Amino acid sequence: MFRWFKKTQSPDKLKNLPELIKNLKDSGDFLDFESEQHGSSFFLYYFKTLVHETPLNEHILRYLSSEPINSLYEVKDKIPITGIIITEDLKIICEKVMTGYVIVRLNENSLECALIPCQVKKARPVSQPEVEFTVVGSKEAFVESLDTNMHLVRKRLPVHELKAFELTLGKLTNTKVVVMYLEGIANEENVNTVKQRLKDIHVDQVVDSSVIMQLISDNRNSPFPQLVDTERPDRVVSVLCEGKVVILSDGSPQALIGPTTLVEFFSAFEDYFVNWIVASTSRLIRLFAVLFSILVTPIYVATLTYHYELIPSDLLSTLVSSRQRIPLPPILEAIFLELSIELLREAGARLPTKVGQTIGIVGGIVIGTASVEAGLTSNVLLIIVALSALASFTTPVYRMSNTIRLTRFPFLIFAHLWGLLGITICFSFLIVHLLKLKSLGRPFLEPIYPLRVQDLKDAIIRLPLSFQSTRPIQLQTEDTRRFNRRSQKEKNDFHE
Repeated sequence: MFRWFKKTQSPDKLKNLPELIKNLKDSGDFLDFESEQHGSSFFLYYFKTLVHETPLNEHILRYLSSEPINSLYEVKDKIPITGIIITEDLKIICEKVMTGYVIVRLNENSLECALIPCQVKKARPVSQPEVEFTVVGSKEAFVESLDTNMHLVRKRLPVHELKAFELTLGKLTNTKVVVMYLEGIANEENVNTVKQRLKDIHVDQVVDSSVIMQLISDNRNSPFPQLVDTERPDRVVSVLCEGKVVILSDGSPQALIGPTTLVEFFSAFEDYFVNWIVASTSRLIRLFAVLFSILVTPIYVATLTYHYELIPSDLLSTLVSSRQRIPLPPILEAIFLELSIELLREAGARLPTKVGQTIGIVGGIVIGTASVEAGLTSNVLLIIVALSALASFTTPVYRMSNTIRLTRFPFLIFAHLWGLLGITICFSFLIVHLLKLKSLGRPFLEPIYPLRVQDLKDAIIRLPLSFQSTRPIQLQTEDTRRFNRRSQKEKNDFHE
């Protein structure tokens, strides 16, 4: 019988360093190097896929080969690299060598070694935002490198009050996660809540911040996201100044923001770059689009099924003529079109960009035209479903747009069962669910419930920036005042 693999041992089961190195040699990219110079010998061990060759050759090998070495402490003192560790702890050695450290031993049987950091750091350059693109404002977006993302935040917020708490998550992935907040502004309870929930995560892998969002959310069974994810460093800096907490994860180009409220998912960051009248109008349009996307198709089904008397006579004749050849009841007709839209959206998202755009446009036109001509759907419902799908994409946060599209289906079922009464019942369930939701222990519907009149200045509408002199009450920040409102109103212009 063939032996396809060799079972490796964990560091806890290995007895000493020679056994660990023998175990690591089973990997094809693990290299061992032996040299004898000036009467003394040294041994190097490292993963070539994790180590940067330039500092290895210019600093480590050049020094080790230039003069005799008597102890590991000479290596630590003379090699111009910071962070060198001398230890015989197998757990530390295994952890460091898997993150790009080089093992240096002076004796092949020695149990002690020097660990020299020599990591190779490969990351894509900072690019423009793809999900939260804005015409006005910064064109920088987060990347998959944690150090780069922290740099993008710190260069915009160069104050010593900006604190970063680092921890490692994932038994196998050992993903670095950083909690950032402004000391003296952020509520200490919010910061401790985030830290504690992260410490309570005991899983084998954390590959993206989306995994963290699911694990620390207050209600994991809710389709509504309870933390905002963003790819914009300027938005992260803005919420940090408000007193919120930000979570950055290595390998993820998205930052998590909390605590958050429902109205924040309908507020684009570009709203703060334009006049407050334009921004408020845009927010009202988005809120109307959300209600339209959720309710218009269920209302169509409920009206045609139970409430003909509500339709004006002129419109009724149009609806009757459009449904003369339709053999399906309104509910099946609506579900057919809704599923067709979702299939086109899913296919367009999974295919390459240019092909996906073509499939979305051509497929929508062909399927819509063919379904009307075949008598499977009415042209009126086709227009309604297309408008509701378009309205769902006006939401600035992608996760919330997914939730809105999902919410339409329960409303359709309730509309078919009980008409407008069913829509009212389903809407009541939705409101009760939102009332129960929390974000890091804070009310999700604030400032609507509980009512915070002061926080309404930046909720459904956005008042001028001169009115934003205090931080949101919901956050219960240590420093509630952002600036002196009276000083912003005074215009000390020069007059001749």
